[in-house]
Amino acid sequence: MTMLDDRTTAAAWPTAYPQGYAVVDVETTGLSAHDRIVSAAVYRLDAQGEVEDHWYTLVNPERDPGPVWIHGLTSDVLEGAPLFPDVAAEFSARLDGRVLVAHNAFFDWSMISREYARAERTAPVRQRLCTIALAKELGLPLPNMKLESLAAHFGVEQRRAHHALDDARVLAEAFRPSLRTAAERGVRLPLLECRPLTEWSAPPAAGTPRIGRQASYRPGGWRPSRKRPACPYPNPGRYESDKPLKQGMRVAFSGDTSIERELLEDRAVEAGLHIATSVSRLTSLLVTNDPHAGTSKLVKAKAFGTPVVDEAAFTQLLRDVAPADE
Repeated sequence: MTMLDDRTTAAAWPTAYPQGYAVVDVETTGLSAHDRIVSAAVYRLDAQGEVEDHWYTLVNPERDPGPVWIHGLTSDVLEGAPLFPDVAAEFSARLDGRVLVAHNAFFDWSMISREYARAERTAPVRQRLCTIALAKELGLPLPNMKLESLAAHFGVEQRRAHHALDDARVLAEAFRPSLRTAAERGVRLPLLECRPLTEWSAPPAAGTPRIGRQASYRPGGWRPSRKRPACPYPNPGRYESDKPLKQGMRVAFSGDTSIERELLEDRAVEAGLHIATSVSRLTSLLVTNDPHAGTSKLVKAKAFGTPVVDEAAFTQLLRDVAPADE
């Protein structure tokens, strides 16, 4: 990029964009709510994505390290590592006042917020940005949403996959051109609120789980409780394949999505749709990437004749939602 390009980019940079970013990667003992962080890395970037510095630490998880064949950190390596409360202050200094950026940011934020809650502290982060969601927003021609594919698209070399420091470096280098492209196009960044856990209690094996004041436990992990305002539009009925979605339609989701579920739900609400937590005769549409999974929502959808589409089709439909009937 030439000096003239630099000046042009700076002059045209969207004023609503954040003032700094913390590109984060954590390696963990597993994927569930009781798993722990074993290493963490942060690349700090300025408002226009230039790297300021980076930081890396091992973390003693106080338990079995889990998939050593993935992250390479054995019990012997982690035995002398600091506990999370010992690194929390430094971690906070790296995050403070910045947007947390990660590849599948919901997972990284969930792990980080639980560690802070265990340490009876709160992470100084209020927003996060998922690079998977950003890649979708930009329409990048990726074969899949893996970090290695994003890196390859921008010509970034991966040296040590699943090493927190190298993964954070790779992500930072891939995020920088993504951010510049978004700025040039005037794309709204897919920012989501980070709601910290204010209390921590491990999820019980059975029965009603104990929860923090701002979090609830669901199968698959902790998610912040979100009470959405009621949809202001009447339900116009079921989605028809040859017509657009219409404001007021009741949409349910089943299974994993490549875009963060919260972001998909936020987009649907902004478009005037009603988010349904279950499937009933009133449900207009079920969105799932695995129509053969046999989940309770899919079984009910089949019984009720509820239309089913995948995530890609749904995101296309969201671009042209018809107004509600007057």
